[in-house]
Amino acid sequence: MSSTDLETPTGPVLAAGSYSGYSLHAQGPEEGINLILSQPGLSCSRVTRLSPTSVWAIPSPGAELPSRERPLHLLLDGNGHTIGPLRGEILWSDSRRYDAPLGIQLVGVSLEQGQQILSLLDTEARRGRARPAVSPLPIEEALVQPERIRSILKSVCVMKHQGLLRQLGRTLRVTLEYFDVESSQLHWRREDPELDWGAAPYDIEVVGYNSAYRMRVPAIDVRGDRMITPMPRRLWKVRHRWHRRVAAPAGLRARFQHPLWNQLGPREREVVDLSFSGMGLRGVPEDLVFPGLLLQPIEVWGEDDEPILLRGEIRHVADKQPEGQRMYGLQVTPCSPMDEARWVHLVSQALCPSTRGGAELLEPLWELFVDSGYFNLAGKTTEHFEELRTGFMHLSHRAAHLPRLFCQTVWPSERGVEATLSSVRPYRHGWLVHQLAKRPGKPAGDVPPGQILRDIHVRTLEHSQSDPHFRWLIAYAESTVPLMERVHIAYARAQAPSGDALVMPVRLMDVSCEEESGLPADGLDIGPAHASEKLLLAEEIARTRPACYVDALDFSRERMDMRDASETWLSAGLERERRILVARRDGVPLAAIVLELGPPGTNLFRLLDAARLFPLAPEGRDAYVALLDEARRWYARRGRSSFVFLREDEDDSYAAAARLHDEPGTRPCLWLLSARLLPEFLEYVSEATVGRLMPANRNP
Repeated sequence: MSSTDLETPTGPVLAAGSYSGYSLHAQGPEEGINLILSQPGLSCSRVTRLSPTSVWAIPSPGAELPSRERPLHLLLDGNGHTIGPLRGEILWSDSRRYDAPLGIQLVGVSLEQGQQILSLLDTEARRGRARPAVSPLPIEEALVQPERIRSILKSVCVMKHQGLLRQLGRTLRVTLEYFDVESSQLHWRREDPELDWGAAPYDIEVVGYNSAYRMRVPAIDVRGDRMITPMPRRLWKVRHRWHRRVAAPAGLRARFQHPLWNQLGPREREVVDLSFSGMGLRGVPEDLVFPGLLLQPIEVWGEDDEPILLRGEIRHVADKQPEGQRMYGLQVTPCSPMDEARWVHLVSQALCPSTRGGAELLEPLWELFVDSGYFNLAGKTTEHFEELRTGFMHLSHRAAHLPRLFCQTVWPSERGVEATLSSVRPYRHGWLVHQLAKRPGKPAGDVPPGQILRDIHVRTLEHSQSDPHFRWLIAYAESTVPLMERVHIAYARAQAPSGDALVMPVRLMDVSCEEESGLPADGLDIGPAHASEKLLLAEEIARTRPACYVDALDFSRERMDMRDASETWLSAGLERERRILVARRDGVPLAAIVLELGPPGTNLFRLLDAARLFPLAPEGRDAYVALLDEARRWYARRGRSSFVFLREDEDDSYAAAARLHDEPGTRPCLWLLSARLLPEFLEYVSEATVGRLMPANRNP
């Protein structure tokens, strides 16, 4: 049951139901908190979860559960203190089990009672007997492959990520300055070289893109302010969040009203850090927040900005700090599409401050496509793309306000735009990553090796990660491009056996709408697919394609018409359509062609105006030429001069007759990657795009 399903006499429930507050773990019968009901039949119960909005308890053996129809009067007893009387209503109970918890929604808790409950929970938390009910467990993994360990440590070294040396509760900041690959030794600079750290072993923790890495160090060789350690045989990787969180821009503030106690007045707090789905605030204990508390709206604004309105849920409350402050973290969602666009822009800029949205630099971006040679891919020329320029410019302006459909990233410099990468959501759960281009040479200034490519990947792919419907990354990668082969394709091939990735050869063949085959249809009847034929097509695709292909490209039975994706685009005033045509002979379906349409300029190689052919009978290929001719007419009626045929087989027999064209020497492939792998893939991109390890002065 969700919090929105419940109401009390005081209005909507203001905390997240059974996940509100703290989970309690008493060690013995004399510890913990007890619930006392004044009603006959149930005198005392052990509390397992508690907040100022709800209490969950395990009834005593043989106790009779109170009636749901009657309001409850109760007391809380813990640490020698009694809180109450409190009022409540039965939230959940199960009379079939003697050990089932009893859930009570508290009603009309006063400010003083709320302070008493939270003070009691603070005491239990300090004693290790209470933890937030909504806190996720970290994801931990042991890495033992020497090549992977070397790759991670190389990235840490080049990126100058700081680390912590730990022993017996003490910490010292260290930096990995040099990685001697030949001798497998790590050279660290210590923040305070005068400290005596005693005998090994030690633990060293270093931070990567979105994970922490911990290694056990059996011995060190101290040389002045540096220490030398052997390369570890094992790394422990720990990740706490799905979305990366970074420091908030200076001056960013959040304002909210406490939903339970209006007398506290508006609370204005500094935003300390943020991510697409969360932020951390620096508050005080008197804010009286607790895990599960729902805050809405929260106004977030900078020095001169119009407020962004968010809905928030408190997920974590840190211990009180010596200076009297208290940090708390929230999970947040924007209140409206306009708020979402501005929030995504704010967070994207904080996550990757060296990048910008493409709409800010459209003319320099088009110049980048020319100067980088992007327009020469697959044998094309700049003139070939001029007819798409107007559509590209118009759509790019609109894309900046549609973060659930588009992301366009650029890396600016004094030369204009150094690099770009974009993504678009053409399917229900899939984001297409496309239009990667980089200017030759280096920009002025000290730009670390690989930073430009790393930054545009991180901003673009993290944007996809902000979409709650996101399940797949999609790309049509050219395997002859070294970067594509080394980073994208190599990673996906390694993950393909799990079903979470795919690398499938495909030909991207140009089809001119004016260049029909001129061949007769040979008695074929071609028309829109019937319901039974769509089912037959779905079965054929499920039989011949991997499950990830079916899900990512909307080829399941339920999504074969791509209705969800089309409606999302239509609601934004943009065209997105899928049409399925079937060729029949004597009423028997032989083959189907799946036609897709997108706004002109979305992809400069027309990947959203794409067609695929599938046989529905053994002689299905006999109908391919006629189906491609019918596709030409369909696209021409919609104002297209050409489209892309995605040929997913090795059959060249009909290419000449159908007048299909592609560039010899290219080896494109369909690339799919599960959203589950995205945090790890971004770690991999960070490692794979670093430059060479430079020699260092190893003398102290």
